[in-house]
Amino acid sequence: MLTIMIVSVLPVLGQEKAYAVNVSVFNEATAIPFTKIITLPVHPGLQAGIETDYRSWKHSRIYQTANLSYFFHNHLNQGLGINTEFGYEYRSGSGLSIGGLLGIGFMHTFATTEEFIYKGGQYEKEADKGNARFFPSLSLDAGYYMNPGSKYSPRVFIRYQSWIEYPYSPDFIPVMAHINLHAGVRFHITNANKADENRR
Repeated sequence: MLTIMIVSVLPVLGQEKAYAVNVSVFNEATAIPFTKIITLPVHPGLQAGIETDYRSWKHSRIYQTANLSYFFHNHLNQGLGINTEFGYEYRSGSGLSIGGLLGIGFMHTFATTEEFIYKGGQYEKEADKGNARFFPSLSLDAGYYMNPGSKYSPRVFIRYQSWIEYPYSPDFIPVMAHINLHAGVRFHITNANKADENRR
C-alpha cells in the first residue's frame, strides 16, 4: 500500500515543468512527542524527498511527499526509511508559512552495538539482520519563502516530526516513540524535457 501511495506521486510530477525537492538534516531522539524540542546528545539524520500539490490556492495548498531517510542513534540503532505524507500549508504574503503533515512509512533498523545470544551454555555473537517496522508520523512545520512573489521560490523550513516504531519489541516494549527536529530547504528542479516538448 505504501509503495502504491508513493508511486502515485510520479505521474503527476511528469506533468509539471518543475517539481519540488526537499532536503533536510535532523536530530533524532527517543522521547514522548511534544514533551521536548531540542535534545542532546545529537543523533544525526538526513532526509530527501519530492513533493507534489493536489490543490493550491493563493495562500494555501494540499500536497503529498515521498521521502527517503536515514538516522544514526549511538548505542541504540540506525535506520533506513521510506515514507509518504499528506500535508497542508498556509502561506502569508510576506513569505512566512506554517503547516502540518500526517505520514505513514516503512523502516528497517540495525543495532549499533554488538548482539549476543545465549546458546549451548555460552554467549555467542549474533549477526544482525535488522528489524522491519512501520512508522506513522505527525509533523508541524514553519518556513519562509525566500522569493514570496515566485511560484517556484526556494523555501527554508524547520519541522518538528513525532513518530513511533511498531512493532519495536513485542515481548518487552511494543512501541517506541521518537522525535525528529528537521532543518531543511525546499526547491524546484526544472523538467527540461517537458519544457522542450511544450515549445514545439
